[in-house]
Amino acid sequence: MTYARIAGIGSYLPEKVLSNADLEEMMDTSDEWIRERTGIKRRHIAADDETTASIALNAAQRAMEMAGVTADELDLIVVGTCTPDKVIPAAACIVQRRLGSVGCPAVDINAACSGFIYGLDYANRYLRTGGGKTALVIGAETLSRITNWDDRTTAVLFGDGAGAAVLQASDKPGILATHIHSNGEYEDLLQTRNGVSLGFDASCTPGAYIEMNGNAVFKRAVATFDSMARETVADLDGHLEDIDWFIPHQANMRIITAAAKKLGMPMERVIATVDEHANTSAASIPLAMDLAVREGRIKRGDKILMAAFGAGFTWGSAMLEF
Repeated sequence: MTYARIAGIGSYLPEKVLSNADLEEMMDTSDEWIRERTGIKRRHIAADDETTASIALNAAQRAMEMAGVTADELDLIVVGTCTPDKVIPAAACIVQRRLGSVGCPAVDINAACSGFIYGLDYANRYLRTGGGKTALVIGAETLSRITNWDDRTTAVLFGDGAGAAVLQASDKPGILATHIHSNGEYEDLLQTRNGVSLGFDASCTPGAYIEMNGNAVFKRAVATFDSMARETVADLDGHLEDIDWFIPHQANMRIITAAAKKLGMPMERVIATVDEHANTSAASIPLAMDLAVREGRIKRGDKILMAAFGAGFTWGSAMLEF
């Protein structure tokens, strides 16, 4: 049997850090208010000369270095993002050019915060069905570009960053199961109001920026984390106790804690980086995994459950052996 196995992982965070204390100077908020409601202490913000593609490239190069893979070995490039550099071409094509990889398919997936999981699902199926031997999956966002810094209910939540994974076809277990879903009935709970076809005006507030019904999103996210985690484990005829690590989307510490409690997962087995990175959407899971791998917490052979929930609503989970 052919599996898609993670051979390398990497991440990148912009140098600029915006702390809660910095936000206190910008709007009516406080470090205590932000920490109590979100668990976030600081977030990274892309420099003026950084874009989603440029930070994605940095993460990709680190993942490829760990995997020992060169650009000409890539058979597929997928970038999960809702903040691409341009409408066209895809951020994945820009990354492809800068890597020097020619000819393989390169595509963006906009599933918001679930983008990396959607990308894993796509790459897993591509490799397991013989489409290629090596895939690069990236989650990258510059959410600061669509954040309304006058709205304290959303401005405190988001940050920029990128994470990447190199997948290779292998006869050893790797990605064991993936599940992805969406339900467009909740479109208006987490959105930007305008865009290309509707018309886009960058000076329009709040139309050009992220809007969110926080309470409604929180309730749906917690309930969905529980159901999709159990769906993945059931697919393997396994139990939650078999999981070594849970890596949820890093949206809000309260959501992470509530989801872990529903799963009966002790927090010492949960990878949480939202306090340092804030919500980086599609980048959050690979960012968290890369940190845990490089710190030596996640080791080869560990079983990992990933789960994400984002605008759309979209949601997805992946069970893998690292």
